Amino acid sequence: MRGAFLSLRVHDRRRSVDGATQPATRITTRDATRIGISVSRKVSKRAVVRNRIKRRIRAVWRQLLPQVDSGYDIITIVHPAAAECNWAQFLQELKQLVTKAEVGYGDS
Repeated sequence: MRGAFLSLRVHDRRRSVDGATQPATRITTRDATRIGISVSRKVSKRAVVRNRIKRRIRAVWRQLLPQVDSGYDIITIVHPAAAECNWAQFLQELKQLVTKAEVGYGDS
């Protein structure tokens, strides 16, 4: 899923290779959704700027994570235009991308 400032890559760990849902035999911490954030040097050469962007995106994910189903690996890829974004813009775009990726509760 691609937006103006961010992209999402989603991998569903609950599905096998043939696409059938695996039964949950036990609940472990591995069933939790894992979030990754990728900010390349193309966004900014300065580590301070890249780290600030990562902190903002982590804060947005903290708010959105309770609304996301468990069992996914989600990678947030930051585009160069995101260097000028604020927290509200990240929140709006991630909400749209989560809905589009259909990983939230009630999204199907």
